[in-house]
Amino acid sequence: MLNAIFHFLTGLDEFFWGYVAFGLIIVLGSYLTIKNKFFQIREFPSIAKSFFQFMKGGESERGVHPLRAFFASAGGMIGIGNVVGIVTAVQLGGPGALFWVWMAGMIGAIVKYGEIYLGLKYRVPNDRGGYDGGPMYFLKAAFKKTRFLPILAALLLCIYGVEIYQFTVITDSVSSNWEINRFLVIAVLLGLVVYAGLGGVKRLGKICSWMMPIFMVVYSLMALWIIGQEITALPVILAGVFKSAFTGQAAIGGFAGASVILAIQHGIARAAYSGDIGIGYDSIIQAESSTIYPERQARLAILGIFIDNLVCTMSILMVLVTGVWKAAEPIQGSHLVQVALSHYFPMMDLFMPLFLIFCGYTTIIAFFVVGLKCARYLMPRRGTAIFTCYAMSTFVLFTFVNQTRTLLVMSIAGAMLLIINIIGIYRLRHEIVFSSEAEGIEARPVTD
Repeated sequence: MLNAIFHFLTGLDEFFWGYVAFGLIIVLGSYLTIKNKFFQIREFPSIAKSFFQFMKGGESERGVHPLRAFFASAGGMIGIGNVVGIVTAVQLGGPGALFWVWMAGMIGAIVKYGEIYLGLKYRVPNDRGGYDGGPMYFLKAAFKKTRFLPILAALLLCIYGVEIYQFTVITDSVSSNWEINRFLVIAVLLGLVVYAGLGGVKRLGKICSWMMPIFMVVYSLMALWIIGQEITALPVILAGVFKSAFTGQAAIGGFAGASVILAIQHGIARAAYSGDIGIGYDSIIQAESSTIYPERQARLAILGIFIDNLVCTMSILMVLVTGVWKAAEPIQGSHLVQVALSHYFPMMDLFMPLFLIFCGYTTIIAFFVVGLKCARYLMPRRGTAIFTCYAMSTFVLFTFVNQTRTLLVMSIAGAMLLIINIIGIYRLRHEIVFSSEAEGIEARPVTD
């Protein structure tokens, strides 16, 4: 019975990400891109400049510092999804999936801008010294006669807020590589998640603002070293990426072959999952920013997508240049990057679990914070307690489920959220302001 349910969900997931999601992201992203004259590309230098300008600002009485909100957001985006989840796109869709990861990143960046902008525009102050914003709030404005959609979005975000896939990957890696009792690993990780989650976005931002830079530097240097060692093979690899993106990939080694649709499906799905394109959790976190100018925080979201896409690209290129993606015996996603790294670096069986803890923990706690906020939206009094109990039991249950099934659950929840949010963003598209630094962002503050 359970196998039949997952078989049905797999078919549904393949149909959505292979046909529907591609259309929704490409159509809305292309519309906003053309209408705003390739804003995400044209304004990128000034967007990077804005990041450093935020460093000059101090803390505010309400909300969190914009950069801490950004790092909290990046902590949710950049993690195991970029290291493990993204390489499954190549395992299932072939090298051409990388091209569609790039497409989703470029087009999705402007969708993300709109989502963050609306999250701040419609946010409301809360009694904890911060703000509540995100899809539940801007969907009220987008669907004034359909009140159940904000509630449905909050429910789905509660499901999505329990990041079972990355929790399972960390548990598997630590228990198998370090030979530590699985239940002990689960208990310790649960305690760390609940501790960070109950501290809200402020605690999340503090944790991510020191963990993320360390992860980014170490991982980038290791990936660039491997790619540099195989630089002579890179032109052939990239040619294969572009070719298989439009023609599919024949069977090779342990790779069973893939069609163009599979390349599109897995490239778009994993990029949307990794970068939270149209899914909504990021809008909730960044709505806690202390800035009163929604354009300024939304511009940082474009920088976040760029960084996220860069990390995804390095992960995929590592498994392509080393050839581990087409090994005679297929390698499980959580071990694929580890095998690629072990070709050049020693003791990866000891290092990789620590590495996954570092990058996965920030994502799990970011999602957990979002789930808590959505639970409070649905049940102001009992939401925190109910969601915490639900999350802990779900984490434990799914650590004994195959990783592909845990990723499938996250993918289905993300698919439903993407449909609702993309339509909501489209309906409110005329309220999104795309302004450059030269036009004076400060001219349009949001008053609370």
